[in-house]
Amino acid sequence: MSELRDQKILEISKNLAAEFLSRESNRQSLITVTRAEISPDSKRITILVSVLPENKAATALDFIKRNRGEFRAYVLEKSRIGRVPTYDFALDVGEKNRQRIDELSYGIDKTDNGQDEAKPIE
Repeated sequence: MSELRDQKILEISKNLAAEFLSRESNRQSLITVTRAEISPDSKRITILVSVLPENKAATALDFIKRNRGEFRAYVLEKSRIGRVPTYDFALDVGEKNRQRIDELSYGIDKTDNGQDEAKPIE
């Protein structure tokens, strides 16, 4: 398939996933769609998400994976992309690593009251 079509499908899938998760989640955690990856044959898309608070990540991912079929039906209903790929969801560890690098770079520490506090790097 063409590179342009794959990019369009990825963008539509990301937006619809964010919409779907916003509507269907129980608001116990904040689920954010960070990016999407498509397989070389364009038949599978993996949507990567981040979850806050982090201790709810496993529960949120279980919820998302249980609703993959409903999400696929939602994509069929809301888009006109033709052949709808198979979807999978995963936690975006790259985003988690980026956040940790930011914490280390900016010297962010948790204070006694649980608030983030920036300390200058010397």
